[in-house]
Amino acid sequence: MDTDLTRRTFLGVIAASAAGVLTGGLQKIVAAASTGKSGETFLLGDDLLVNRLGFGAMRLTGEGIWGWPPDRENAKKVLRRAVELGVNFIDTADAYGPETNELLIAQALYPYPKGLVIATKGGNTRPGPGQWVPDGRPEYLAQAVDKSLKRLKLERIDLWQLHRIDRKVPVEESLGAIKKAQDAGKIRHIGLSEVTVAEIEQAKKVMPIVSIQNRYNITDRESEAALNYCEQQKMGFIPWAPIGGSGTRSLSKAGNALEAEAKRHNVSVVQLALAWLLQKSPVMLPIPGTSSLAHLEENIAAEKLQLSAEEWKRIDAVARES
Repeated sequence: MDTDLTRRTFLGVIAASAAGVLTGGLQKIVAAASTGKSGETFLLGDDLLVNRLGFGAMRLTGEGIWGWPPDRENAKKVLRRAVELGVNFIDTADAYGPETNELLIAQALYPYPKGLVIATKGGNTRPGPGQWVPDGRPEYLAQAVDKSLKRLKLERIDLWQLHRIDRKVPVEESLGAIKKAQDAGKIRHIGLSEVTVAEIEQAKKVMPIVSIQNRYNITDRESEAALNYCEQQKMGFIPWAPIGGSGTRSLSKAGNALEAEAKRHNVSVVQLALAWLLQKSPVMLPIPGTSSLAHLEENIAAEKLQLSAEEWKRIDAVARES
């Protein structure tokens, strides 16, 4: 028996209980875990085995994704707990803070446990809270890679992603600088964020691309074409805002059309939405983020919820109608 999987399964069940999942939902989660369907993995870039439910660290910052989190020690606890619960794929960016998010990950987790993949991004600058300005100049991106390496205390970044394409710079020039960093051994794999299929194919003429990070969730599917492309090419698809993000789009807000379906399964809408994502495609790598330990455990417990084909289709239809 895989003792590590057993440990993760046990922790996941405990997490479900701690998150306030009702008895029926917990029974469903335990039953799913016993079938061996939990803890699904994906081989990123053909050599990085990651658990498909990861953690997005962006929320571990101050208001406006600016500065240090209000409670830095709690933020470290969230990161450590995520790893304890079986997460081995953490997504960050040099723009989160800016810089503080990468520093925080190193403070909380270095020396890193074996098998932990830290994906970071560069190419989006931060003039102030809530402000984002792409910068794809080759000299800037080369410097960004070096600074991320230093902050994260890494010799090589497993997955570096171009945060945004800078329309003022030919993408081939931007990616050329990243390819040089990869050739120098500073980057293992390269991904893109917020791109179309045409832009993915254009980038692949410069270098191999192993993952795409676009906004996508059960009620926001504008990137369906990119997801389908990733599935065909066996590339990882990392949906940001997998549970709607903050504000009016958040799936945790009262009055959500999925509440009845969530109640039917005795789970939260957030858990239902994450389970739907995981079963939507084998290349899907959701990275729900939070600064709350309770919400973290609730999110991770969603990995154990298995929907039948009929249940998945019904939930899909409800989301589309909404």
